[in-house]
Amino acid sequence: MAKDSEVVHGYPHLDTVRAAITALHRRLSSEGVLSYAPSVLPADVAFADQDDLHLGAQRVARALVHHFRLPDARMIVSFREMTHAASVELTAGPEYFIELNDRFRTHRRDIGAALAHEIMHVLLHRLGLSFPGTRDNEILTDTATTYLGAGWLLLDAFREDSVSSQKLGYLTPEEFGYVLAKRSLVCDEDPSPWFTSPQGYTAYTKGKAQALRDAQQPPLTTAGWTGRHRYAKDRRYAREHAGASSHPESGATGYAFEHGPDGLRVSFSCPTCHQRIRIPVRGRVRARCGLCRTILECDT
Repeated sequence: MAKDSEVVHGYPHLDTVRAAITALHRRLSSEGVLSYAPSVLPADVAFADQDDLHLGAQRVARALVHHFRLPDARMIVSFREMTHAASVELTAGPEYFIELNDRFRTHRRDIGAALAHEIMHVLLHRLGLSFPGTRDNEILTDTATTYLGAGWLLLDAFREDSVSSQKLGYLTPEEFGYVLAKRSLVCDEDPSPWFTSPQGYTAYTKGKAQALRDAQQPPLTTAGWTGRHRYAKDRRYAREHAGASSHPESGATGYAFEHGPDGLRVSFSCPTCHQRIRIPVRGRVRARCGLCRTILECDT
């Protein structure tokens, strides 16, 4: 929990975020991901100042347990002084003990955000899905919370002005916006009306622009002129240098050329789930991602 300190912006964890999206599709399948639509609604996690602290926290926790489809999991919520926003004791269940930072006693609007992250830890634990290392595992948790329909709460908890700031989670605000936009494209929903934080909404619009760029890269037909020109140059280089796997500088583009027994092939990331796709270089090609089943129009 970043409080009254400088908030990191940009996309420093983007590779790990994309790997987390791929891991979710592999573990849950595309149908499983869609089963978490629609997102948790603001009314389900609303917390008024006059609500009883503990009863209100339990009510919000139950709503998130229901959203994440953990019907046999019971969350026991308490508050204490701590450095982090919250923590959860991961056991075999069915009871899980969540501790929230004492600060949430007077910042109740953000209790749902803190609980969403901790309850996602429980879901990932039950799914047997984790990344090595604390940092990457927390990024997986933030990504999964957002991609499965409750992360807009974490982004809405981001507030920043000239004298103070607050941010929950390990992702930057723009990375939260990116994952939220990726989910909105898959589930066909618009989360923008749910934001109460102007800074959170701005981060969402920036992340959405980044997410849309994923679908505008060669060899996709939606790529712009500059990308297509660069792709043609790299393709020509690959054809002229049969012993090379790709153009020396093409790693930054996201695609790579390979020579195989059936001729030149290009590999690139699916713009939806980021699984690598390999297709022949044969001009206009329609490809289907084997993981998320997205149909891609390509000009190879």
